[in-house]
Amino acid sequence: MKNSIIPANTIDQNRFVTISDFKTCMRYHGETEFMWKGITYSITHYNGCISISHSRRQDTEMLKKTADEILEYMVGEDRLRDVITQVTVLYRTI
Repeated sequence: MKNSIIPANTIDQNRFVTISDFKTCMRYHGETEFMWKGITYSITHYNGCISISHSRRQDTEMLKKTADEILEYMVGEDRLRDVITQVTVLYRTI
């Protein structure tokens, strides 16, 4: 039996096409790491909340209950809601 390697998604396949796409990912507890203007951010789920922060910088963490609340997080000078379809998604579940 031959082992096959499943290739990782491309950046284009990982991107959020619409805000609805992002909200669906959050509803199913998806996690993501993305880059915006040279800074990497992480979104995870913790204790019934959604956590967003600069990657590996707990001092920037915000915990919220809904995707709509997370979309208000400021990524640099931009609100996540305004740029979620433009960010470079490095990793994404769901």
